[in-house]
Parts: sequence; C-alpha cells; structure tokens
Amino acid sequence: MRIIGLDYGSKTVGVAATDALGLTVQPVETVTRREENKLRRTLARIEVLCRELEAGLIVVGLPLNMDETEGERAAKAREFGEKLSRRTGLPVEFEDERLTTEAADEVLEESGMRPEKRKAVIDQLAAVLILESYLSRTERKENG
Repeated sequence: MRIIGLDYGSKTVGVAATDALGLTVQPVETVTRREENKLRRTLARIEVLCRELEAGLIVVGLPLNMDETEGERAAKAREFGEKLSRRTGLPVEFEDERLTTEAADEVLEESGMRPEKRKAVIDQLAAVLILESYLSRTERKENG
C-alpha cells in the first residue's frame, strides 16, 4: 500500500508518496492555488493522485506550535485532512511537521540550489520529510 504525504500550506500543497512496498519516499508534485480558501481544485488534484498511485493512506503535516499546542494553522490542516478523507474515502493521519520547511530549505541550500529555484520544490521536500517522519515513528511503534 502506498502512502501519500502532504505539506499543506496557505497557497501550496507539497505531495510525496512511498513506493509500493512503503520503504522509500519520493517527491511527487506541488499543487498550487490562488487563494487559501479555494480548495476544490486542490482536493480534486490530490484525489486523482491518490487514485493514480493507488494510495491507501494519506498523512497530512500538522503544524504544531513549538510548545506542542495546536493553533490556527493546525486547525486548518485538520479541516483540510477531513475534507480530503470525505472526498477520497481514504483514512487520514496527521504527523508533526514542525520545522520541516526549514529543514527542507537547509537541504536545498546545502545542495547548492539557488533560492529562486528552491521555491518550486521546497514543499515537495517538506512532504517527503513529513512522510519519512511518519514512517519512522510508526515503525518504532510496531517494533516496540
């Protein structure tokens, strides 16, 4: 079963996915929209990706505050996840995404990518980091 990972932002959603065995994670694409609350096309595109990739689970990054409380951004991510679950019929889980965008930017900077080119892939890389974190956490839980 493939798992889709999402980095939900106000105007973009980075998408990543596992391979069929759930061992590796690859970036897929960045879905963009003009306005934060205009989600219909975004939800439709992610639904298509879930179908094409034969996903069985969606993991949405949850932007917790540094003190582990949930603020407005986390509420919006949860609302997005609920809409996605209703639309796709797939279960949605949430993964702490604190500092993933900063970590993704650091990786891209260290790779020598110019700042203007980073914007195109940073959300995808953040989605990869969210999904890798989820896989690592759930593997640790399964292995005791």
